[in-house]
Amino acid sequence: MVKPNNYWYYEVSKCIPQYALRYLSEAWKQCFSLISYQPKFKKKGRDDSFTLDGSISIVFNQIKLPRIGWVKTFEILPDHVTPKSVTISRKADRWFISFKIETEPSNIEKSVDVVGVDLGVKYLASLSTGEVFEEAKSYRKFEAKLSGLQYLNRHKTKFSNNWKRASLKIAKLHSMQGQYQKGYIT
Repeated sequence: MVKPNNYWYYEVSKCIPQYALRYLSEAWKQCFSLISYQPKFKKKGRDDSFTLDGSISIVFNQIKLPRIGWVKTFEILPDHVTPKSVTISRKADRWFISFKIETEPSNIEKSVDVVGVDLGVKYLASLSTGEVFEEAKSYRKFEAKLSGLQYLNRHKTKFSNNWKRASLKIAKLHSMQGQYQKGYIT
């Protein structure tokens, strides 16, 4: 019944619809147990992601995915790790890959049992062990550019090509701001 009506179902890996149904089942279980609200449908172009498992292999900075083939990555991947599953997601016109791996738990000895934290103005936090955390970078650096992009986008016709292009610029700026806050960009 599925094959004649939904030919696209067999063009992708079998894992994608299986994981989608698994996540849907989990969302409804959480809804019925009053943990979360009713699940909403994903929209095309918003938080695009899919999960694959099976024969996944890693070589240097390439990963072999089922039905997709070899994909080159920006970073060098660990070759001694065999991932159980891989989730591929898109944020602001960039694709990211995340792995689910199995590791052995390790116990790390603590040097101090209790640590005091002082939240301040000059530094974000100072610990009683002498460790100091610098303040978090704010988005003030990007605020003027962001307001300019949003100002230019406000009168564009929704879902037109110009609107999509401007929205993509805003999304890229937001992702750059997140990288700036995490310390990837200085």
